[in-house]
Amino acid sequence: SITDCPAPLRRVSFYDIERNRKLVFITNNFDLPPLCIAQLYRKRWQVELFFKWIKQHLRITAFWGNSDNAVRTQIWIAVAVYVLVAILRHRLGPQLSMADVFQALSVNAFENTPINTLLSQMSRAFPETCDRKQLRLFDL
Repeated sequence: SITDCPAPLRRVSFYDIERNRKLVFITNNFDLPPLCIAQLYRKRWQVELFFKWIKQHLRITAFWGNSDNAVRTQIWIAVAVYVLVAILRHRLGPQLSMADVFQALSVNAFENTPINTLLSQMSRAFPETCDRKQLRLFDL
């Protein structure tokens, strides 16, 4: 809480005209104007959303290194893999979800099967008429 913090804090209020609401921030920065503080918090939220997307889509559960270069390298490699899989999925047809393609590639990483053969076999296993959201136990 504010009273437990040993350093002095500043309460900044900002009225957002676009959304018609008042925003209140607590900061230890006494130099920046309220508009700048509000913009920093908005950009911070974009960073939070970016890391949420990374966790959901790029399968980065932990960073292998602590340096700036290590984190950037790991993120760039994960983004490159994601883009390559998205291109592969697009070229072969969107019958399979991105999660299905990632699963197939991770399970068969050391197999000697061409990727297009592997994914076409998977798409035949789940025909488009099959409702994959809810499979019925006795209709299998």
